[in-house]
Amino acid sequence: MARITNWYPEDEHFWKSEGRQHARRNLWISVPSLMLAFIVWQIWSVVAVRLNDIGFAFTPEQLFTLAAVPGLVGATLRFFYTFAVGKFGGRNWTVISTGALAIPAIGIGFAVQNPDTPYSIMLLLAALCGLGGGNFSSSSANISFFFPKKEKGTALGINGGLGNMGVSVVQFVTPLIITVSTFAFIGGEGQVLPDGTQIWLQNAAFIWVIPIIIMTIVAYFGMDNLPNSKQSVADQFVIVKRKHNWVMTLLYVATFGSFIGYAAAFPLLLKSQYPEYVPLAFLGAFLAAAFRPIGGWISDKLGGARVTSYVFIVMIFGAGSVIFFSNAGNFIGFLLSFLVLFIASGIGSGSTFQMIPIIFPAKEAAPVLGFSAACAAYGSFFIPKLFGWSVNSYGTPINALYFFIAFYVISIIINWYYYARKNAEVKC
Repeated sequence: MARITNWYPEDEHFWKSEGRQHARRNLWISVPSLMLAFIVWQIWSVVAVRLNDIGFAFTPEQLFTLAAVPGLVGATLRFFYTFAVGKFGGRNWTVISTGALAIPAIGIGFAVQNPDTPYSIMLLLAALCGLGGGNFSSSSANISFFFPKKEKGTALGINGGLGNMGVSVVQFVTPLIITVSTFAFIGGEGQVLPDGTQIWLQNAAFIWVIPIIIMTIVAYFGMDNLPNSKQSVADQFVIVKRKHNWVMTLLYVATFGSFIGYAAAFPLLLKSQYPEYVPLAFLGAFLAAAFRPIGGWISDKLGGARVTSYVFIVMIFGAGSVIFFSNAGNFIGFLLSFLVLFIASGIGSGSTFQMIPIIFPAKEAAPVLGFSAACAAYGSFFIPKLFGWSVNSYGTPINALYFFIAFYVISIIINWYYYARKNAEVKC
């Protein structure tokens, strides 16, 4: 493939004659690569649900921790991944970061086959799944360089939304794939559940190894390093001095942080409150991911700040409804209210990411996207931990939701003041 030597996406002639086709090719390779990253990142959200059923003896707090640790590590890695594209190039880093996903996938496949595997090993493997969490920052930064401002919201929404779909994919596929002996030839015997049913929990991890290898090869041969995306870490690090970097980071924590945190915790929440409905856990992440591109697209049309304001109003209503129906013991209401939260957080993830390239010049927008994504990813650690604390201390998850409602109220005020009101500092 010919090396790209010039890149001017804001030039209409260049964009229509050759830029668009290169950008779209890189986008459609980035999407499945990012999806695999989210799958590996969130494997523990579904594997942890089954561990005690196959002979492990972990406490509820330990299980919530296993689901949360990938979020902690992934969020931390995002700070480093944010600057990787500028340092190494988008294609190069996609190849490295995608190939690395095979390490935890293989490790988990072997570890879950032995109930005597120490908890410390499980924690280590959970931490290694954080490698997948880091990819979102580098992927978003990379794709932002390819598209003109007028299309960034839609492009970032597609990349992030379909990439985020990996959470629902792993939560939907796992219950199906563990019922067949697909990888028994590797030496993996099945595990017997208390009701006598046999499953192969190792399949939840092994099934992704071949797709990871394939996408690593495709990225190597099909993606590009853009000539004007290279920046030193010092040049990129100037964003920490920008006030709006911190403001937008807070708003993205409230939207995407909620999505990924709820997605990590939802299977275990259902397991603790309504165990017969655990197979429905994938719905939340699926809807959030599906609505993220819509959030980016609507924001390109109506303005990201306006959409984000509506999103926080709906999230406050959704969290309040979860509390109401949980207290009433109404599962249908509980589920639908949580799905409202997921949908709103997905739309908000798209709308806030649309705002960033409007607020910042291209060279700063890319690291800001990565930086805000890094901070938001901590939601996948703190939200499961908060739910775990609430369930462990009070037998119900609703106490944690009061914290989230307060955060959404603060976020809507900040968004209105800086971006949505008539005389806002940056109207967007």
